[in-house]
Amino acid sequence: MRLLALSNTEVRIFTDAPALSRAAADEFTRAAGDAVSKRGPFTVALAGGSTPKSIYSLLAADEAGSTNGLPWPQIHVFFGDERCVPPDHPDSNFRMASEALLRKVPIPSANIHRIRAELEAPAAAAEYEAELKSFFALRAGEFPRFDLIMLGLGTDGHTASLFPHTAALQVTSRLVCANQVPQLNVRRVTLTFPVLNAAAAVLFVVSGREKAEMLRHILQGDDSGRQYPAQAVRPAPGHLLWMVDEAAASQLAQSFREGEKYQKQEQK
Repeated sequence: MRLLALSNTEVRIFTDAPALSRAAADEFTRAAGDAVSKRGPFTVALAGGSTPKSIYSLLAADEAGSTNGLPWPQIHVFFGDERCVPPDHPDSNFRMASEALLRKVPIPSANIHRIRAELEAPAAAAEYEAELKSFFALRAGEFPRFDLIMLGLGTDGHTASLFPHTAALQVTSRLVCANQVPQLNVRRVTLTFPVLNAAAAVLFVVSGREKAEMLRHILQGDDSGRQYPAQAVRPAPGHLLWMVDEAAASQLAQSFREGEKYQKQEQK
């Protein structure tokens, strides 16, 4: 693993996707244990996608093989975004997380807070926002402080369902919104930037060479001055951690060889 420090952001680079998934599962376990020992509950917002699915499967396998697993009764699971489909639909983030992890661990059903995306998108967003306000006991103008928010990165720079050139990018007062994504001709329900940026920790997990160019744009800046949604995730009071594999980091590695400003530390 290589550790890189740049612009108040920590980047950890792993040899391949399996090593990345293993490390991300360990980070989830560490964050959960730390939160429970210090505060009681652990609140986490899960991401969709194939790389998170591998992480969730590892967490389930860890639980099956452990005599002292995670404190699931004190873990509350939320979702960063959801497709507007029923919970049993193959495209549902909830279904993926449920099949890979939630059905396989002793988490109380009341601790699983899914987005009811079988409703019309605006209704689903309003309902989820109300649930967040109630659970976190928020006052007017406050945003929830998740212990951990897990995110992925699209090749277009989107994260959660915050896509380029969509209305949700401008939302500053809502916790959850319904976002029309014209480029996909779909509507999604997503947490907003103020919620992401209020988290105690945000973890991006990125795998694959097809993400390399976008990862370079996000972490180094785009010479054209163009901004991508993932660049707006800056949890000022929290910790921003990128965990990526060598394939996704391949264009970053070139900049290191050219002697740019990043600091590199090898770890065995």
